Amino acid sequence: MLWIKAFHIVFVICWFAGIFYLPRLFVYHAMNKHPETRAQLLIMEQKLYRFITPLAFLAVGFGFWLTISNLNYYLSQSWFLCKMGLVAALSLYHFQCGRYIKRFVRGEEPHSHTFYRWFNEAPVIILFAIIILVVVKPFVG
Repeated sequence: MLWIKAFHIVFVICWFAGIFYLPRLFVYHAMNKHPETRAQLLIMEQKLYRFITPLAFLAVGFGFWLTISNLNYYLSQSWFLCKMGLVAALSLYHFQCGRYIKRFVRGEEPHSHTFYRWFNEAPVIILFAIIILVVVKPFVG
């Protein structure tokens, strides 16, 4: 099970690296009015999204594998159920990033660069909360 846990952690780190950078590209995209630069940013956004999506599935898949290894324990733990809620929120965030990319492809201006600066903070808060839940287990039982 240590190998499964190690792979889970590796894929979570890789997913977060991408999910931290992708909205930053949205900030630059929303700020820039130069067509060639915007086109280049769009290519970067699309490639990064396509790269991190399988990493997200692998992170969740290995996490699921860990969970089913001791399902009764995990389902009885409040900290774990909170963590699962945050993983669901992060997954929705991830797919919302994909929706923003599709809007950029259509030439729409979904939001301002200020919105994306704030939007970029959500995964930081989620990561912070998940780490505290997993390490500290504040709601044991």
